[in-house]
Amino acid sequence: MTEETEGYAQVLGFRLFYRSFGETRRGVVLGLHGGPGATHDYLRPLSDLAKDGYRVVLFDLLGCGRSDVPEDHSLFTLDHNVEETEALRATLGLGSVHLIGSSYGGLLALAYALRYQAHLRSLITVGGLASVPFASQEMQRLKRTLAPEVLMTLDDHEERGDLQSPAYLHAVEAFYRQFLCRLDPWPPEMTQSLAMAAKRPVYALMNGPNEFTITGTIRDIDLTSRLGAIRVPTLVLGGRYDEVTPKVAEQIRQGIPGARRVEFEQSSHVAFWEERDRFRSVVADFLRSVDGQ
Repeated sequence: MTEETEGYAQVLGFRLFYRSFGETRRGVVLGLHGGPGATHDYLRPLSDLAKDGYRVVLFDLLGCGRSDVPEDHSLFTLDHNVEETEALRATLGLGSVHLIGSSYGGLLALAYALRYQAHLRSLITVGGLASVPFASQEMQRLKRTLAPEVLMTLDDHEERGDLQSPAYLHAVEAFYRQFLCRLDPWPPEMTQSLAMAAKRPVYALMNGPNEFTITGTIRDIDLTSRLGAIRVPTLVLGGRYDEVTPKVAEQIRQGIPGARRVEFEQSSHVAFWEERDRFRSVVADFLRSVDGQ
């Protein structure tokens, strides 16, 4: 059975909650959750990599999940998240890590690599993005493919600014069921993570009211022109039906020298749940290729 521990790390004057799985036999995998504002819980399948000899560390970013929620909301930025990640890596003594970022965590992983790639053995994005404007544009394109009655509900309520009515939220869920997670029912960890995000200020402040309406402080972030500076082995993952579309994944692959890309044909945004066994196999093979084992 995989060893599992949890605790709090003192990071930049705050407590960040983390969970660790397995032992460091081949290396350390550090996972970054999305949202921004979700929690580490939905990344639970990454712990499968402990069976391949890796210690897997997941944590809640500042203001998320069980981590401290500061009164100063100006700390909820991509730059601060980068520094939190680096401080946590150093505090826990993780050494050089394989960094995996999901969704916004993919954007964070790219930003971290641009600042601290000397501490990386490899970089993996899962439904990640380099350009928020482009990813947002792609999600709006996907929205237009929804059933006419769903699209009509979304358009009508958005025009009136009524984004909390039950009818609107039901229509949003229709988008999520196609492009966020196609499993039925959803894994409890997914439901829990989204519920926690709704109770914290981070998601609304940084992202916006929902996945495809990005009106928060990250809305203009675009790292595309800087991707060529990333020189670590990189794997770009995503689902065929991903809300962060294959076009967005391809943009990352093209931008990072030598990056590889794998698409999961039966998945949307969380391939580590939707195609769990294949996901583990793909990632473990990549990690072994990097480590020469």
